[in-house]
Amino acid sequence: MADPRPPAVALEGVAKRFGGVAALRGVSLTVAEGEFVCFLGPSGCGKTTLLRIIAGLEPQNLGVIRMAGRDVSRLPPSQRNYGIVFQSYALFPNLTVARNIAYGLETRRLGRARVDARVDELLDLVHLRAHKQRYPAQLSGGEQQRVCIARALINKPSLLLADEPTGNLDSESSRAVLELIADVSHSRGLGVLLATHDPKALDIADRALSLRDGMIDDRIAETP
Repeated sequence: MADPRPPAVALEGVAKRFGGVAALRGVSLTVAEGEFVCFLGPSGCGKTTLLRIIAGLEPQNLGVIRMAGRDVSRLPPSQRNYGIVFQSYALFPNLTVARNIAYGLETRRLGRARVDARVDELLDLVHLRAHKQRYPAQLSGGEQQRVCIARALINKPSLLLADEPTGNLDSESSRAVLELIADVSHSRGLGVLLATHDPKALDIADRALSLRDGMIDDRIAETP
């Protein structure tokens, strides 16, 4: 039976030009709830631009973006329901692990008990409860990226965007992070769209696509 729920994100004919350069050429794609989709491709192929457009950080020239059935094509990032993970971690060095994760809730002025309970839930999810009061400089790269994943989930998004999340990690740590993202996607019903050049994603993602010259290349359509 067809899934009656709208996809976590659906793109229809998304195009983007920077001056005379076409970064994206009519990209159409859907990512279902609980589906982990990765884009593979070299630097400059349009992966980051596509994620930035979905996030509302960059306007598209053409095309429609829907999240959970809602047209968000012209809405600012604050009105789009997603979390995002970057290659560079972008953690606050002067805040503990717990405070970094809690930041998105603390700005909403929720009660301390609710914030603490949500932080503990996510620390358990990413297996970092023992590091709760540590600072980013006291963590390995893989542990810092786990904190970033927890932080991205704090407001219970329906979509997770990840831009080269393993780019600064060794092979063992990068596989662990990719497996964690897959586990979170499947256990939480979370749509994931990950941009990477890491071939290990082929073994872990539910679906892999290649982006070349701003277009989806069907030569990599499914994981082996």
